[in-house]
Amino acid sequence: MGEQQNGIIPVRAGEELDKDRLEQFLRKEIVGLPNNQLEIRQFGTGHSNLTYALQIGDWEAVLRRPPRGPVAPKAHDMEREYKILSALHPFFNTAPKPFVFSDDLSIVGSPFFVMERRHGIVLDSDFPEGVEPTSELGRKISGKMVDLLVELHSLDYKKTGLAEMAKPEGFMQRQVEGWIGRYERAQTDQLEGVAQLTEWLQKNIPVSQEPAIIHYDFKLNNALFSEDFTEITGLFDWEMTTVGDPLADLGAAMSYWIQADDPELLKEGLGKAPVTVLEGFYSREEFIASYGKKSGRDVSGMNFYLTFAYFKLAVIVQQIYYRYEKGQTQDPRFMHFNHYVKSLIHHALSIALKS
Repeated sequence: MGEQQNGIIPVRAGEELDKDRLEQFLRKEIVGLPNNQLEIRQFGTGHSNLTYALQIGDWEAVLRRPPRGPVAPKAHDMEREYKILSALHPFFNTAPKPFVFSDDLSIVGSPFFVMERRHGIVLDSDFPEGVEPTSELGRKISGKMVDLLVELHSLDYKKTGLAEMAKPEGFMQRQVEGWIGRYERAQTDQLEGVAQLTEWLQKNIPVSQEPAIIHYDFKLNNALFSEDFTEITGLFDWEMTTVGDPLADLGAAMSYWIQADDPELLKEGLGKAPVTVLEGFYSREEFIASYGKKSGRDVSGMNFYLTFAYFKLAVIVQQIYYRYEKGQTQDPRFMHFNHYVKSLIHHALSIALKS
């Protein structure tokens, strides 16, 4: 399949890297690189960190760096993501192997890290040309996603370096308070329902289950599938990973898992609806039930986690919109994100009121 189908594009204007400096750095840090010149292209998907495909002869890698302009405190922490991958890769091969991290701003203008490149199919709003989406395929892909989340949550975090990086006690309390604070810092409009929603979240924090390693950005377009869709060959975007309540991870995953009967703005807030709206893909209810059965965890209290997940997603979108409104990014994709934030807040509130 072509690179374009995998979201690889020429580097966007204003997001170029200093090729010579980067190549010098790579040759110094990574032994045995071919003599060919460095080629740089960009992964065009995603709304947050900038991700580049690097190639020197037959050597390939991926570089991740924060977006241009000011970023929210603690967001886009490249060193943390590098450390997470270093701790996790030996125990969970679906996480790519990291090669090197640098906080030398003279190389690409920000901290960054370089990791191995995995190959496969990224599914977002369309299947690649030549692949016929069937009901059977939708169920197979859904099942693989459930299995991967269950596998991640079954790891003993105490055996990994993540034990030193995370404090699982009081996780949900910190999460609720932290995301409310992020929303307040990034607020641009007075939205109806926000006060009611945040008050409900603070009053209804559940007792967490046994802590687990959580990805916390677990969604279909962060996974890479083999050509025949029989396995997931890579899982990406580990910057939010920590040790905490596994149901918070499941809730976050479900806030991205769109189904056919969702409101239009929820389906298309980030662009064209993802393939999960097609026939055969699990509904959120089916995904949650399958996760509960395979993991042995009690999923009866998922309403809180879903409510919080939609609020958290609203905050992430609001942070992006804040950057757009303040002129820190000119990306036209973000122009109407305020409407999407409003839709997410109302959706979160509707789930809370069902509880």
